Amino acid sequence: MMTLNFINASATVCFGFAIVHTFAVGWIHPLANRFSVGTASHNLVALFGEVEVVFGVWAALWLCLVGLVGGVGAVSGYLATCNMTEPAFVFVVMTVCSTRPILRATEMGIERVSRWIPGAPPLVYYLVCMSVGPVLGSFITEPAAMTVTAMLLLKRFYGRGISRRLMYVTLGLLFVNVSIGGALTPYAAPPLVMVAGHWGWGFSTVMTLFGWKAIVAIIAATGLTGLVFRKELSKVPWESGVDPAPHPIPLWVIASHVIFLGVIVMTGHSLKLFSGVFLFFLGWVTVTRGYQEDLRFRQGLLVAFFLGGVVILGAPQRWWIEWLIVHSNIPSLFVGAMGLSAVVDNAAVTSLAAQVPLADLGKVAVVSGALVGGGLSVIANAPNPIGFALLGRFFGKDGIRPLGLFLGALGPTVIAAACFWFL
Repeated sequence: MMTLNFINASATVCFGFAIVHTFAVGWIHPLANRFSVGTASHNLVALFGEVEVVFGVWAALWLCLVGLVGGVGAVSGYLATCNMTEPAFVFVVMTVCSTRPILRATEMGIERVSRWIPGAPPLVYYLVCMSVGPVLGSFITEPAAMTVTAMLLLKRFYGRGISRRLMYVTLGLLFVNVSIGGALTPYAAPPLVMVAGHWGWGFSTVMTLFGWKAIVAIIAATGLTGLVFRKELSKVPWESGVDPAPHPIPLWVIASHVIFLGVIVMTGHSLKLFSGVFLFFLGWVTVTRGYQEDLRFRQGLLVAFFLGGVVILGAPQRWWIEWLIVHSNIPSLFVGAMGLSAVVDNAAVTSLAAQVPLADLGKVAVVSGALVGGGLSVIANAPNPIGFALLGRFFGKDGIRPLGLFLGALGPTVIAAACFWFL
């Protein structure tokens, strides 16, 4: 018979293996080259070397174990308690935001803002993109902001000869800025979504406690990064203006996509609602196919698979996370939430904190730490796998190394931590 202790213990063991596996993908992926390309052995090893599938694979292995011990009923019963709305929402948002009209509108907006600021065009564009893009996450949600900003970085900087160091620093800065950039509203950043309603935090409360600090941290971290890499960024090959298109996109097509995205964001709490809107959107893409490119489904599916695995394996971790929260003071809550976010997912940290009696200062400390720690690893914040999937191919055959990402995000994380703690 399967007991609660067995579920918690086995899920924690699989969760630990998934974390180790995440840090080992840089060494696993090259092993596929030992087998003939296209063979089952090559494909299987290559699959285990993709970070996006790690948590999904270990979640599937854990569910098989649960099925062997408790039967199919135990698996279906547990899955019924898992909320898969967020993985599905991320897939839908990624698909919509990667369409040509949305990217073109965002690019034109950032291009126009960058023209108002004097300086070398690539450097100014970088500063505006890394500041404005993440802050948009407070209004169009963080997955959308991550998708749009990563796509613009891919087009303008990655693949144009920038150094590996700058690529890692930019990726780390992007993850941190997106994590805190959604803190201006109570519905965009996953750590805030999990607790805002439960604790009665509205727009004014969230902006007062976190929003303005996030803006200061983003400007400071982005400005410092631009200062350190100003020479390299200024030399990036550059074409002024938005790339000309063979078929210019009419304003009504762009507006229709923005409306669809807005409706999907507003219905993001309901899987049935935003899925239905997405189906209508797919039909609209067919109608306007003359202004479209092929829809990008692969990255969204991989990220959704990743997040689904985190959801399945994350819930049974409550037993040890809750113990840590209860036995911590205010500074420890802040630092602990920051560290836990790197290995658990910051939304899971705040979600469990909402189940524990906490003073107001403790609530602020947990959420602040979770927001600040959201850039330290690919699993720290739900939108991170999006940037990982979009930009990973530029880091060579070994892909993005977890240590490189951690070091790249360390500086922006320290700046954000100082802003959230001392301001």
